Amino acid sequence: MNIKELMELVVKTADDKRAENIAVLDMEGISLVADYFVICHGNSEKQVQAIARELKDVALENDIQIRRMEGFDHARWVLIDLANIVVHVFHRDDRSYYNLEKLWGDANKIDVDAIITPQQNL
Repeated sequence: MNIKELMELVVKTADDKRAENIAVLDMEGISLVADYFVICHGNSEKQVQAIARELKDVALENDIQIRRMEGFDHARWVLIDLANIVVHVFHRDDRSYYNLEKLWGDANKIDVDAIITPQQNL
């Protein structure tokens, strides 16, 4: 699985758990930490944990190494490090405070709708 396919799998998995306002930032050439940041939020601690748990399970099912997972117990900002992709699962109340999209405003945004909406053959 290449990095783009992994990013798409992460987006679809978060969407399947009803993560809200999913954003993908292309960090290549901007950050040495990762090629993509995937940012989303849940509306409660339970939902944040469900999203993070599902991402972890899907990664393990696909033999994708999880370098680190932080913040799961508090469920306010869960960070999942998948090497070239860093996933940020926020609680709704904390996402706007940290505002990673603005902090990394020079990063190109990937069209998430194109990933989660199947293309119809005409």
